Amino acid sequence: MTDPIATPRARPFGLWERMLAGRYLRAKRSQGGVALISIISFFGIMIAVAVLIIVMSVMNGFRAELLGKILGFNGHVFVTGAVLDGPERDQAVQRILKVPGVIQAAPVVEAQAIAMGPNQITGAIVRGLSPKDLRATPIVAGNITRGDLRGFGQGDYGGDVVVVGARLAEQVGVRVGDPITLISPSGGATAFGGTPLQKSYTVGAIFAAGMSQYDQAYVFMPLQQAQLFFGRENTVDAIEVRLADPDKAARLKAAISRAAGPDALVADWTQRDTSYWGALKVERNVMRLILMLIVAIAALNIISGLTMLVKNKGRDIAILRTIGAGQGGVLRIFFMAGAAIGALGTAAGLAVGALVSVYIDPIQSFVEWLTGQAVFSSDVYFLNRLPAKVDWLEVSVIVAFSLGMSMICTLPPAWRASRLDPVEALRYE
Repeated sequence: MTDPIATPRARPFGLWERMLAGRYLRAKRSQGGVALISIISFFGIMIAVAVLIIVMSVMNGFRAELLGKILGFNGHVFVTGAVLDGPERDQAVQRILKVPGVIQAAPVVEAQAIAMGPNQITGAIVRGLSPKDLRATPIVAGNITRGDLRGFGQGDYGGDVVVVGARLAEQVGVRVGDPITLISPSGGATAFGGTPLQKSYTVGAIFAAGMSQYDQAYVFMPLQQAQLFFGRENTVDAIEVRLADPDKAARLKAAISRAAGPDALVADWTQRDTSYWGALKVERNVMRLILMLIVAIAALNIISGLTMLVKNKGRDIAILRTIGAGQGGVLRIFFMAGAAIGALGTAAGLAVGALVSVYIDPIQSFVEWLTGQAVFSSDVYFLNRLPAKVDWLEVSVIVAFSLGMSMICTLPPAWRASRLDPVEALRYE
């Protein structure tokens, strides 16, 4: 009976090729194997892939969380210009609300002020909104930690109830029901120009948006009261438009501009913070490139391990060739041996990276409990938790890159094994 190894029409990547690849991969050092180097290569690829998935998931989560909070707080499209003055403003708001995709259009007064409480005096940003628009802002209305919005907007010129950020309230030392004094640098108009205006308000509610730069700086005031306090009379600073999908802001800008009228100037959120979002995108791309290079370096270990395996198995290769194995069969054997290391390492890295990304909140809590220190300080990173968002399309690219690099690194030593001359290999045996 003909030996199956000598059969010239043996199926590529058949049982005997897979069997020999697995045997060589598991061979001990005393048998000419390179198990230690294979293990190092496996763990190198696993750690590199896992770190790449975790870091990119955290950066995706950071961007999504930051984008969600910034856009939830500030709006997506901004209308300014002469349309803000007089009764034309209300008509423009009604027309903007009819644009498909628009869910809110809010006239806003926003100005800097000085907040004064029992403990401290600090700078603040006062934003004037109508009670209806404030209640339609989930990042504020949905994150009230103390008090409520029932008294907001009630009374003459909107009343004297304000909503204060949690960190700002803590800094100046006020609680719900306490008075807080606000000083407007240019609120009062006299014959000699603008003069500072000082007035006490009642803290009706305290909100915690989960982003330190908002919780530490913002005070919400009824729109009419803000117009009076900052001397805006019958005008506002902008009409903030919120969309169902913020990513469509650039496309809807033209329709919103037509609805607002010829006297309106329209800009979207990407234009307001172009440098910031551009820097965040560049940082993300550079980080991905650096970590992919680490994956490539880890995959290069396969070359050294497989080269040593080919050298140690020269006699076996010669015997295989003499009994009928072709060059393609030898190449496939060592290709599978090397690619298996990369595939197993990639699979393990995928599992570790995905698990850590999905369960990053309890992991963060455990590390903080173990070390007694905050891992993700909101004072530094603006957010109060370490976010992570697994982008499975990006994970697929990472896995494909790792597998591709593993296969590429496997080819040179496998090709060298297939070109080994059996006569030279057996000459001194």
